[in-house]
Formats: sequence, structure tokens, C-alpha cells
Amino acid sequence: MQLELLNDQGQATSKVDAPDTVFARDYNEALVHQIVVAFQANARQGTRAQLDRGEVKHSTKKPFRQKGTGRARAGMTSSPLWRGGGRIFPNRPDENFSHKVNKKMYRAGMAAILSQLARDGRLAVIDSIGIEAPKTKLLAAKFKAMGLDSVLVITDQVDDNIALASRNLAHVLVVEPRYADPLSLVHFKKVLVTKGAIEQLKEMYA
Repeated sequence: MQLELLNDQGQATSKVDAPDTVFARDYNEALVHQIVVAFQANARQGTRAQLDRGEVKHSTKKPFRQKGTGRARAGMTSSPLWRGGGRIFPNRPDENFSHKVNKKMYRAGMAAILSQLARDGRLAVIDSIGIEAPKTKLLAAKFKAMGLDSVLVITDQVDDNIALASRNLAHVLVVEPRYADPLSLVHFKKVLVTKGAIEQLKEMYA
């Protein structure tokens, strides 16, 4: 598999060889969907809390007499059938949303995403990424010159200048290969991979 090598103006100057085991895999939509959903689910926290019928504030007085009213019998206003009553199955803070994905499936899914991005022209290679000072303006100007407004950069090493300059750009994310996740790969319009990161991706997903 050959990928385009971009210069500082975003123009393709040559081709770079990339391993077929990572960048030329068949696209498995079901598998990709599964790992993206699992990634989002595993990021959730059980922060919701609701009250059951024993926890809501209410009176223990019987609302009305048992017989003769024509209404269904009721003992307390805390019943889940009543407005303001407790929930039958309330959400709890210890709720577990995690999904299990096998390592082999995750590696295959990531390789399928990278391969499809390469086929769609959304993935390209750059020599390296770097700026002279930790200034957001410098990095924004660099990507603007390349014609990129939404970009994920996978680099073999993130230095302090890039880390500080990129963290305030809403549509830019610079990560090392081990921190690249399926949701980011799908979300950003363009993915740039440095030459050094290609070898790391090969070791991780081949």
C-alpha cells in the first residue's frame, strides 16, 4: 500500500510505502461499529441517581379510603404509578456501561478504519510535525497553509510545543499512536501520520 506524502503546503509530493496489514485491510462495518460504540460506552460514568419508592419524600397517610370512591386502591403517594412517586428501576451511580472487546477484534477494527481512510483519501503521511514555539497561532497557521480545518495528527512523539499549541484548537488533535482511538479516526476529516508513527502502528495493529 502506498500513501501520499504531503509537504508544508498540503500538496502530495511523492508516495510512501505502508504495510498492507494495517492500511490495506477489508472494511468490516459491523466490527468498526462495535469498537466505536464500545469506546464511547467505556468512557461513560455512572453519575445518574434516581429515587425509588422508599427514598422519595412523602407522607405515609393513605390518600383516600379503600372502598367506595370508584378509584383504584392506593396506600401511599410514593407509588411509582403516582406523579412524584419513586422509580421502579432507578438509575444508580454504580451503573456499569462498559463493553468488552477482544484485543484481536480491536486491532482488526482499527486496521479496517485506517485502511478505509486511506482508500477514501482522508489519510496521508507527513515527515514530521513541529513548530518553533508553543503558540496556538503558529500551529493554526501551519494547518491553514495545508488547507486543513479538521485534522487528527498521529505522530511518533508529541513534544511540549505541539502539545501546548494544539490543546486550544477545537478541530485539531495531536496524539501518539497508542492514544489514537476509533472515534477520533472516524470523526476528523483528515488524518496525518508521521513516518515514525507508521512503524508503531504496524507493531500495534499488524
